[in-house]
Amino acid sequence: MTDSTRKPILVVDDDPDVLKRMERLLKFEGFPEVLSCSDPRQVADIMREREIAVMVLDLLMPAIPGQRILQEVRERHPEVPVIVATAVSDLDSAIECMRLGAFDYVPKTAESGRLSASIRHALSIRELQRDYSALKDTLLAAKPPQSPAFAKIITRNERMLSVLRYVETVSESPKPILVVGESGTGKELVAEAVHLLSGRAGPHVSLNIAGLDDTMFSDSLFGHRRGAFTGADTDRGGLIERAEGGTLFLDEIGELSPGSQIKLLRLIEDKRYYPLGADLPKATTASLVTATNRDLRAASASGAFRLDLFYRLQTHLVELPPLRERLDDLPLLLAHFAKAAAERLGRNMPIVPDEVSVLLESYEFPGNIRELESMVYDAVSRSKGNTLALDSFREKTRAGGRGMRARIVGEDGKTRFSGWDKLPTIKDATDELLREALRRAKGNQGIAADMVGLSRTALNKRLKTGRGLDPGIEDQGAGV
Repeated sequence: MTDSTRKPILVVDDDPDVLKRMERLLKFEGFPEVLSCSDPRQVADIMREREIAVMVLDLLMPAIPGQRILQEVRERHPEVPVIVATAVSDLDSAIECMRLGAFDYVPKTAESGRLSASIRHALSIRELQRDYSALKDTLLAAKPPQSPAFAKIITRNERMLSVLRYVETVSESPKPILVVGESGTGKELVAEAVHLLSGRAGPHVSLNIAGLDDTMFSDSLFGHRRGAFTGADTDRGGLIERAEGGTLFLDEIGELSPGSQIKLLRLIEDKRYYPLGADLPKATTASLVTATNRDLRAASASGAFRLDLFYRLQTHLVELPPLRERLDDLPLLLAHFAKAAAERLGRNMPIVPDEVSVLLESYEFPGNIRELESMVYDAVSRSKGNTLALDSFREKTRAGGRGMRARIVGEDGKTRFSGWDKLPTIKDATDELLREALRRAKGNQGIAADMVGLSRTALNKRLKTGRGLDPGIEDQGAGV
């Protein structure tokens, strides 16, 4: 189903002047399509032919009373909110309309902003209902997403698949989508997938916020009019104009300056913006996707990021797990990146031995998937045979320096031994460490030696003299 913001608003009123005024008002308020109907007998045909977002209905019409139209719409099209807008400001009439299922009752004498606000509220409620229904169906089905929009995202990890199912569900929503995750987890790929899944006809336009001051952000996003500042010799449209009817992706949103945060908040709330130097606003229908590796909740608590903006950005929150929490994807990713590297280098696809995955399972991957891709490209570049050697990966993981330290010392600064009542002897602790290293290395002594910072020869000697180790453990694995 297409999202309701791209469906027309149907205004039913027997007064042509009212219809013209309503159409001008709603288009000025940013609603892209308004259908006018002066004959209530045509409503049924219109709604059979078109999907309607919201109906605005007059009560006093000569051919068919508005109450009857309301009742029929609620019976045949219960998903369409009906807002009664009438010159009759009567409490009994309002109560009767609400009893018949009207979404709201707005006197025509009320300020024009009230009708616009009521329509936007109706659209929001409808979108929430649609999202809930789609999310429930998707999660209950629990099937791997099949869309080609995810072709660039390589995974079989159940947590990641659950994230993609959620993305599939919310991609058509007109509300902002916030993608969070550590650097290198694939936030840009998710933003591209959101756009492809949305079915929006406009383009996918990206802007990296990092390093932009308030003026640069405003000029890049909103554009400017001639003479707005020194050097502005011609009008220039901004990225929001280029993304019309499509998706605007703002990366590194956590770096947005305080002044720019206010401007972005107004854009989200009003769906309108002012190019630099312009007196009149421009409307936009572009959808917004943002991404960050920062903790925006903590930044909001400290005052570095506006809390109201944070809540609007994370209407739909997509949280990407780091690579160390989806290690079952390592074989898939290794094969994918090895093939891609071989094609770029004009070589045959190398064989990726199982030992590579075993070695990398104990690495922290501070750079996540982007770091793994670089590792594989370097290994393929240096490979002299048909099989990738471990040497390149060993060098990279040792240089990373976040292996055992990250496990021994927690994020709170305390060691893993802090809660122990009694410490083990050096001999017992060494034996237990070697057992665990061999378990993680699946018996491969060469990889186990790398994990504990020993040479394979030194590890082998310790195994042979280690009385506390399991019998026969020194015979496990041939090493690499």
